[in-house]
Amino acid sequence: MANERAEEYGQGKMTGFVTITCLVAAIGGCMFGYDVGVAGGVTSTDDFLREFFSNVYAKRRNAHENNYCKFNDQGLAAFNSSLYIAGLVATLVASPITRKYGRRVSIICAGIFFLVGAAINAGSINLPMLLLGRIMLGFGVGFESQAVPVYLSEVSPAHMRGALSVLFQLATTLGIFSANMISYVTQKLSPWGWRLALGTAAFPGLLMSLGGYFLPETPNSLIQRGLTERGRHVLEKLRGTRNVNAEFQDMIEASLLANSIKHPFRDILQKRHRPQLVMAVLMPMFQILTGVNCILFYAPVLFITMGFGENSLLYSGVLLGFVLVLSTFVSIGLVDKLGRRPLLLSGGIQMITCQIIVSVILGLKLGDNQELSKGYSIMLVIFFSLFVLGYGWSWGPLGYTVPSEIFPLAIRSAGQSITVAVNLLFTFIVAQAFLYLLCALKFGIFLLFACCVSVMTIFVYFLLPETKGLPIEDMSLIWTKHWFWKKMLPEN
Repeated sequence: MANERAEEYGQGKMTGFVTITCLVAAIGGCMFGYDVGVAGGVTSTDDFLREFFSNVYAKRRNAHENNYCKFNDQGLAAFNSSLYIAGLVATLVASPITRKYGRRVSIICAGIFFLVGAAINAGSINLPMLLLGRIMLGFGVGFESQAVPVYLSEVSPAHMRGALSVLFQLATTLGIFSANMISYVTQKLSPWGWRLALGTAAFPGLLMSLGGYFLPETPNSLIQRGLTERGRHVLEKLRGTRNVNAEFQDMIEASLLANSIKHPFRDILQKRHRPQLVMAVLMPMFQILTGVNCILFYAPVLFITMGFGENSLLYSGVLLGFVLVLSTFVSIGLVDKLGRRPLLLSGGIQMITCQIIVSVILGLKLGDNQELSKGYSIMLVIFFSLFVLGYGWSWGPLGYTVPSEIFPLAIRSAGQSITVAVNLLFTFIVAQAFLYLLCALKFGIFLLFACCVSVMTIFVYFLLPETKGLPIEDMSLIWTKHWFWKKMLPEN
């Protein structure tokens, strides 16, 4: 039934208006990625560690320090993870703003928070000031993660929604790659290079603020807020045709239901939304439990731990960033052809294999006070890269895409807030605990992540229905046909 309705929508053109709109909106992902990547870059530089984490600097210089415990410091972990707990709070604040005032307002707010946070970080003279800057960046992450994936899902034609939604992840990966490149260059600009690396985050923040001002509001949001004719005009412009009657009618019906619900967070807990709620919690949780954020946060730290030379340190991070960008293009090309499930399953199997191999190499060849041989070091880089490749076409983009497209309009902002809050909560927990776990579990930490990826791959195989090509306002129909979820739904 949903596929038949999709055919009534027509095949909306890939207009220049849609392209520009999605590219501007996706800048938010670039900002998020830059903040993830730059944190790992600056925390591996001597000037930054001497300034704020002198005890870590001293341990790093100690030749007899345990390989796995050189960077085990909760203050250093807090620098990385404070951004995410702030983002968690911000996304819950952003939900009613996104619902009542539109997606654009939240995108503009995110850009402003990024600007302020980058300025504070670049000028930091003590640890509290540094953490304050990270918290402001976290507010930006919360607002943009809440608004941008929903924005991309709503403006995209049904048959292109997967690829266009993946633009958020593509921008994130480009942000990570840019951060690694800039960190690699600025580490040589002693003693202020780290300030330039952190302050450069203001540039995409500025682009996001200005771009958000010129973005059109989504037709779904306009119609929900009573601006029906304006919503139709934007929809026609996005689709490149005046023949949008079926899609427009679905939006009208969805907005009537949405406006009848005054407490979306309460409504989302009802039994009829149980499948979407489960996905909103488990998809972002699984995305983080792949362990990829730890590898991207701490890529420079990991390569020091494994005995890589200082000069190749950030170069290795640049390599992983490039692989992540490349793999995201694979996802863009295949997500609307093969579907979401095949990419998630194949990516999961590849990640499990790579994590087991990495763990075996480290367990057999890297002791507490040893260095890896050049050959084994190269093998680790290869398998880390293959792991990131698998993540980049699967859980990286689809961990955001699937939750952003499955909720009805009435609870879409609330659902996205839950998705982002869970994502940031687990990012905070894993980022805060990773250096401790690396010290305690040593190579076993990668086996732990492999077990997590195994569980989530099984979950996808049995419990995630395919959403490829379905109209966003008819997505609820897929649950009524699924072998398991139809049993969870209330009787009509």
